[in-house]
Amino acid sequence: MAMLADPGPAHAADHPRCTTGPIGGMLGVPATPCPTFPPAPPQPPMLQKRLVPPALSTSSRRAVVRAVGAAGLLLLGNWRLASGAGEAATEANLPQVAPVPGGIARLSLGPSQERPRAWAGEVPLLVLGDPIEWSALVGIPLSATPGEARIVVQIEGQAPRELAYTVNPKSYAEQRLKVAPKTVDLSPEDLARFERERDHQAQVIAAFSEPLPPSLRMRVPTPGRRSSSFGLRRVFNGQSRNPHSGMDIAAPTGTPVVAPLAGRVIDTGDYFFNGQTVWLDHGGGLLSMVCHLSAIDVTTGDVLDAGQRLGAVGATGRVTGPHLHWGVMLNRTMVDPALLLAE
Repeated sequence: MAMLADPGPAHAADHPRCTTGPIGGMLGVPATPCPTFPPAPPQPPMLQKRLVPPALSTSSRRAVVRAVGAAGLLLLGNWRLASGAGEAATEANLPQVAPVPGGIARLSLGPSQERPRAWAGEVPLLVLGDPIEWSALVGIPLSATPGEARIVVQIEGQAPRELAYTVNPKSYAEQRLKVAPKTVDLSPEDLARFERERDHQAQVIAAFSEPLPPSLRMRVPTPGRRSSSFGLRRVFNGQSRNPHSGMDIAAPTGTPVVAPLAGRVIDTGDYFFNGQTVWLDHGGGLLSMVCHLSAIDVTTGDVLDAGQRLGAVGATGRVTGPHLHWGVMLNRTMVDPALLLAE
């Protein structure tokens, strides 16, 4: 839905108005205040003291195994087979770690009989693992300032605690363009439509459901040349736009688009900037969106397998040529889809 960094299909212009946060980054419009998301209960109490536990090393994990003994391991094994809770904790099923703006951090929460809960601010985080070791996956906003960041962790029977991690710097490309003013500024009618759609999608992206995904590794939703334009910032006529928050894939109109991961359709629509769009909920705050479709073959509530067709590539919305915009959201934050590719 935003333009390609290299030659190929692109948007006619980025959006004339913008929001801060996920919707603004997703739509690529200039930064202006936008409504806050509704809090996701339960919320942890305010913390006065920060505790930063070390990640479990291999020797620490072995110590836990020795402590529970053979009988405990048998029970644990039966529990894991019955619940599947440990499946997504394997390296093969997890996304690449990139603790940078637009990336994903993976934080060890240590051992616990029950799955801990974790939040980034008021937004719940995806927690995966097993009683030997749990991990929180944190989507980092493109707007994040490099340096220390924190999440809140709640383990049953213990007081909530803060866990710190470091966001490393990363530079993204910038492109400055001169275009006709009418391609930058919206009419009052178009602006009103955009604001209505923004408010609706703010509710869509607040989804946090179960069951949690057994794997976070995704397939590319359509074949074609992929751009590396995630994070690209464009400046039109001196007006800055929010960074491009997805992956653009050049493909002819009508090319099939499939679900990148098993999930439930939580929204479909024809939006001003994004055109015909499908949102998928994969569980645990992991969502994906595909935009500019020429056809939508699913309806809200449909449950799809990975690789199942959901529509076709098109050029609907604010674009100049056919291509697919693919976005991935984790804890209401757009992250680089390339980090979740199974290839």
